[in-house]
Amino acid sequence: MTSEAPTLYPTMRYRDAPAAIEFLERAFGFVRREVIANENGTIAHAELSLGPSILMLGSDRDDQLVGSRAGTGWIYVAIEDPDEHCARARAAGAEIVTELHDTDYGSRDYAARDLDGNLWHFGTYRPAAEREGSGIAA
Repeated sequence: MTSEAPTLYPTMRYRDAPAAIEFLERAFGFVRREVIANENGTIAHAELSLGPSILMLGSDRDDQLVGSRAGTGWIYVAIEDPDEHCARARAAGAEIVTELHDTDYGSRDYAARDLDGNLWHFGTYRPAAEREGSGIAA
């Protein structure tokens, strides 16, 4: 049985997770699904969606398993309209680090940094869709 639900859930930490959630909504179009706050105002766990995908995030903390991780992530997000998306991100104050451009592999991309310096790449390239029907396992 195949499920249409995502099977990959990127996870990030932020120094100011409440501000990061607002930024990700405003700049990149994420939608808040669940936010579990700690008594001190930090975020224990949050889930934001973008289309069918879900990003999990929380407030940075130094723990034995992963240590402090804020600002060290990067991710690629496939989107339909990079021109509109980039304009939205720029208007919301995102630092655009790579301007919109057409790649030699047929994608239209740009890159931006969030409030903690995580690098977000957005573009039209969809690896799984490109391989459908090619005989290559995705």
